[in-house]
Amino acid sequence: MILALSTAPAFAQEVKLLQKYKDWSVYTADNNGKVCFAVSQPKNSTPKNVRRGPIYFYVSHYPGDKVVGEISVKMGYPFPPGGKVTVAVGSSSFELFTKDEGAFIEKTDDEAKLANAMKAGNNMTVKGRSARGTNTSDTYSLSGATAALERIAKECPAQG
Repeated sequence: MILALSTAPAFAQEVKLLQKYKDWSVYTADNNGKVCFAVSQPKNSTPKNVRRGPIYFYVSHYPGDKVVGEISVKMGYPFPPGGKVTVAVGSSSFELFTKDEGAFIEKTDDEAKLANAMKAGNNMTVKGRSARGTNTSDTYSLSGATAALERIAKECPAQG
């Protein structure tokens, strides 16, 4: 489902906001199968003087493809080959691999661990380095994340 970030504009017309939960929003779309995702934007991004595209953190469910809780980040800039992103919530830290302007968790077990950390935490920090060598840090509020994650699980339950 790595293509989800790059194909999002393709079904942007069909995306429907279900509800806002404080700093998180829940959407659904039907693009050859129902998709649900919780999304948030950072409350703070540094450095301030760097021009970036839109920045989003997603947790997505693609029940038709048996994908639940896929975590991805759109960083607003391209990465160098082999680039890495780190996500920190409290004392937990996760490394993501990169593709184009996105970052993804490789192991589904780590996605569940990060989702659980998000439910228990207050803030989340996402750090990356652009292809131009700029180090960035984005801080997200986790206020509303638990309700948003519960809603996508209800709207797009896993199919066995």
